[in-house]
Amino acid sequence: MTIHSPHPDIIARLKRAHGHLAAVLTMFEQGRSCLDLAQQLHAVESAVGNAKRELIHDHMEHCLVEGGEPTRDALKELKQLTKYL
Repeated sequence: MTIHSPHPDIIARLKRAHGHLAAVLTMFEQGRSCLDLAQQLHAVESAVGNAKRELIHDHMEHCLVEGGEPTRDALKELKQLTKYL
């Protein structure tokens, strides 16, 4: 398994999701409408999903191919990654 160095774009996306989630918690405490809450929860879900997708795509591009040909281990890892897509 490859350990990634920090990914500034992914970190920024997750910080944005964190901010949205904090806003949702505050909105719940304030008794905001279900429509407003659903909209913000959708924003959280989308931000986390985009961060996950970016991480997986980056991993596929930079970590699974050695010497131009995928190894048996790389293909096994790719199959494992697909459950998170």
